[in-house]
Amino acid sequence: MIADRARRGADWGRFVLRAVLGLIFAVHGAQKVLVFGLEGTAGFMTKVGVPLPTVAAIVVMVVELVGGLALILGAGTRVAAALIAIDMVVAILLVTAGNGFVGGYEFELMLLAAAVSVALLGAGALSLDRAFWPREDDPDM
Repeated sequence: MIADRARRGADWGRFVLRAVLGLIFAVHGAQKVLVFGLEGTAGFMTKVGVPLPTVAAIVVMVVELVGGLALILGAGTRVAAALIAIDMVVAILLVTAGNGFVGGYEFELMLLAAAVSVALLGAGALSLDRAFWPREDDPDM
């Protein structure tokens, strides 16, 4: 009984972490797509010195919007979280590292930690991953 409660708590904890992280990225990705557009996002990438800024802008827009939605739904969770973690490493290195910790890279570092945690922990029971692709050898997907 205690183990069942602990399992349910862990499932809800994974869901909350995954859904909030996904919401943050889906909103940021939608902003890049709908507000800044490809030109604006690529322009920012150029300004901060990202190589191949138009390609990078497309990749970031897709990773953040589609990856965020995937996390909310718990679909392809480990892959989506890993790609978002890479997105945050690049953001820290190219955009916020020079600003120091406070007011600089602290937010991106927290998002990186959350994404790595989700990538390592998996989606949990409250997910499309578990509903459609259950694996007996990996009950914690």
